[in-house]
Amino acid sequence: MENIIQIRNITKEFRVPDRRDGLMGSIRDLFSRSYHTLRAVDDISMDIAQGEIIGYLGPNGAGKSTTIKMMTGVLEPTSGEILVNGCAPYRNRTRNAQNIGVVFGQRSQLWWSLPLIESFRLLRDIYMIPDAQYNEMLELYSSLVDIGPLLHKPVRQMSLGQRTLSDILAAFLHDPKIVFLDEPTIGLDVSMKSKIRTLIYELNRKKNTTVILTTHDMGDVDALCERIVIIDHGKMLYDNDIEHLKKYFGAYRTLKLRVKGCLSEQAESIAAELPGCPVTSDDNWISVLVNEDKQKVVSVLSQLQTSYDIRDMQLEEISSEEVIKRIYEGGVS
Repeated sequence: MENIIQIRNITKEFRVPDRRDGLMGSIRDLFSRSYHTLRAVDDISMDIAQGEIIGYLGPNGAGKSTTIKMMTGVLEPTSGEILVNGCAPYRNRTRNAQNIGVVFGQRSQLWWSLPLIESFRLLRDIYMIPDAQYNEMLELYSSLVDIGPLLHKPVRQMSLGQRTLSDILAAFLHDPKIVFLDEPTIGLDVSMKSKIRTLIYELNRKKNTTVILTTHDMGDVDALCERIVIIDHGKMLYDNDIEHLKKYFGAYRTLKLRVKGCLSEQAESIAAELPGCPVTSDDNWISVLVNEDKQKVVSVLSQLQTSYDIRDMQLEEISSEEVIKRIYEGGVS
């Protein structure tokens, strides 16, 4: 399968001013300024094939947005090489923009006071989309989602979910080879999240569009991504399929308990009794993460039964969200 994105040892550094405290420090900064270097992306390499949906994950400040900005041509890497569809995006920004679509957070590319169809027509003229291709995309959209009621509705009158849906449709309108989606389902209800995930999946399948997805919602990752890339502090921690990651953590089980008494207080007590097992609680359950390579769930349950009045229990496989959390904490090299 052809690689549409090739990244080789890219690094991005920023020169950041040091700021002194207080009024006198601010005055001194006017006349004398020192700087330090911040490395936002640190020696990352990867290949992305045409048609893949990649989950690009990491905590806030990990370097995800900086990497995406280099792929889109907004930033130039300090060192290393990046090729998107055969060209360096920061040297050929106009050509690169013709082959990509972008949805960044809540920054809409639609015209606020115009009906959606007018925004689509403006984008058709900007990207010089042939009429036949434009009409084909509108027909495809109609077959995937019910956009009829939205086409003549001003963007300012749409709900958050409707605007997000419309922004994604606008990003795919000129049939780009790559689409970058930054937190596409943030703040949406369960129904709209499901509709947007289905839309992204179907557009990827029908148009063979490469999708780079950054998200903190593991539901998006489970629903859409076969491969995930995880970075933290600018360094790549993991690049493989999600099933491989789950198998790596296959020994982990989550023991969920309901016990007599205040759950939060009982959770603190259980955590003190089981120092090797992370313990959390919510309004309904106490969750104990057990690594069966070190201690069996049966023995943990037997130990707890002697000290606590257990009313109910469940046993679950480790979730994708918990796997990612374990990686951030240094659970995999």
